[in-house]
Amino acid sequence: MQEARLINVLLVEDDEVDVMNVKRAFKKNNISNPLYIATNGLEALAMLRGSPNQFDVVPADRRLILLDLNMPKMGGIEFLHALRADPTLQKTPVVVLTTSNRDQDRIEAYNFNIAGYLLKPVTFSAFANLMAALNNYWMLCEMP
Repeated sequence: MQEARLINVLLVEDDEVDVMNVKRAFKKNNISNPLYIATNGLEALAMLRGSPNQFDVVPADRRLILLDLNMPKMGGIEFLHALRADPTLQKTPVVVLTTSNRDQDRIEAYNFNIAGYLLKPVTFSAFANLMAALNNYWMLCEMP
């Protein structure tokens, strides 16, 4: 994959098993995009804003956020509200990746202009297939 085509993926997820599944799915599908991990919305905002205190800084170009909704400190919906209110971050594409099948969560998330709402599959093979499909889609998209 060309260096210019890499997408900086920020996974905002507090569940260690889900983080491990994303890493395993990336490896299984030979997805070489850099993966950054934040365990809640506050960490994610710090990483996106370039606050290098105790967190990695996500490069400012070609970003994609994979967002869980149910997290401590700052949950997914609160994070979306803060992200969309920040002029420098508001256009960052976000795909919600969650176990929540609640219509209310889906509606709230789409009200913040998310790029997609995906339910986490139960089996690892289905999860890996989902990550491969998502990667293929974003590789086709023209991102600044």
